[in-house]
Amino acid sequence: MKAKFDISLADSQATVVKPINIDAFDFSEYKAYADELDEKCKTFWESDSGVMVYRRMRVAECFSYGCRDMKNSLELQLGALKTSLQYRADVPNFLEPWYGIGTIASAFGGEYIWHLGNAPALKPKFSSLQEILEYESTPVAKTAIGKHTLEMIAYFMELTRGEIPISLTDTQSPLNMIGHFYPIDDFFMDMILSPDKVIQLLDKLADLSIEFNNEQLKLVGDALASPGHGFASSRTWTGLGMSDDNAIMISPEQYMEIAVPSVKKICDKLGGVAFHSCGNWEQWIDAVLSIKGVLVADGAFSEETDPDPNTAIEEFQNFANSGIILHTRIVGGLDVIEEKVKRLWVPGMKLIVVTYCKTPEEQGKAYNLIHKLCK
Repeated sequence: MKAKFDISLADSQATVVKPINIDAFDFSEYKAYADELDEKCKTFWESDSGVMVYRRMRVAECFSYGCRDMKNSLELQLGALKTSLQYRADVPNFLEPWYGIGTIASAFGGEYIWHLGNAPALKPKFSSLQEILEYESTPVAKTAIGKHTLEMIAYFMELTRGEIPISLTDTQSPLNMIGHFYPIDDFFMDMILSPDKVIQLLDKLADLSIEFNNEQLKLVGDALASPGHGFASSRTWTGLGMSDDNAIMISPEQYMEIAVPSVKKICDKLGGVAFHSCGNWEQWIDAVLSIKGVLVADGAFSEETDPDPNTAIEEFQNFANSGIILHTRIVGGLDVIEEKVKRLWVPGMKLIVVTYCKTPEEQGKAYNLIHKLCK
């Protein structure tokens, strides 16, 4: 039977791990491991072409109800780091103080709704674009969730002594934030009727993001792993990961004209844009390639990764010789990985293959296979 997205799973890209108490975690072992892989990451980053394999250790609980408890989140993530040592890869995993979706909405009075066993949610509190523009926002760092996020980062940094790579929290692109403010269908209409006001709002959200990123950077310092959330990341890399899923809800031309300026405003402060969209964004390839200073582009490339993955895979060969890294998430077995990588790889490509192999043995085979295919 043909593989397909399993809607019964809480998270198709997650790995079940055992939490580890801070006192039981071997910091020197993981630091040596991450330092060694970061050297390989640096070489890849500076190269014109090549391939890296990343076995992402995404913990489902940390992306839902578990993100509320910083102690539990840290112990689960330390369990993920320990588990990752068994899986052969070129890029180390990192800690992530995840409290992202809805963070910037807190500056406009948005408050999380917490239902037992679920991720936090927000209900839009505004009914029009004009209402939002007229609202006097508060710096994110002064809101309840902003304070908690900074406390979470400080907690992670104190207990890990800054020896473990850590990313900024995931705040999403300004375009992705819109649904937290007012009905998204009204927003799409405003893009047509009041594009200047939409750009004004997105710019305002960008300023709030930059301000909050600066507060996080004061705490993270040299431990920063970039681009961060959702991406293979390294302390030797730059840029900022930006979830921009709503990009595929508008035309490539609208995306470039209205949404990209605010994304660049945020990401350029940290070295450049790392683009992500869920779903099938193959019609937006040329738009992404034309973003000045874009460093990385991420997408889903198998049926088990996303309900609507990218299917015109050969089109992504356009990334070859661009210097832009194509970051490919491929949930599936060796046969799936082989088929997708064969269709993606051409000389001149900078490719990161993100695998989710179930066992260290399968991961070792996948690692060797990918490097053999991408010679």
